[in-house]
Amino acid sequence: MIQVFCASKGDGKTKRLIKLANERLYQSKGDSVYIDNMSKNMMHLKMNIRFINTGELGIEDIDSFYGLLCGIISQNYDVENIYIDNLSEIVNLRISESMELFKRLKEFSQKFKVNLFINIDCNTGERLPDFIKEYVA
Repeated sequence: MIQVFCASKGDGKTKRLIKLANERLYQSKGDSVYIDNMSKNMMHLKMNIRFINTGELGIEDIDSFYGLLCGIISQNYDVENIYIDNLSEIVNLRISESMELFKRLKEFSQKFKVNLFINIDCNTGERLPDFIKEYVA
């Protein structure tokens, strides 16, 4: 399953994603991973949630990000939920250019039975593509 949270920058998406991750931690049977491009929110997560800072790993495009996801699963098949904050900043893409990424995320989620919760910034002037609308929470 993929759920996308889309709102303008500064609209509280990160706080809601952190709250969701913390609440679902004890409802889930599997492990949780939180991915962000900076460490400033790490301390707000429960300690049982694995935090990954993509800024420290040189993740800058779709291929390296997808490789990170595959590495997470290959390391731990018990991962049930992955929370991704600032996706468009992590992979350096505009929303309108992310069709290939969402295709790969869908395949990944289905193949490994992982729930993906994704925050993306939606600028007021940018129309949300149909391939993302189906995932908007």
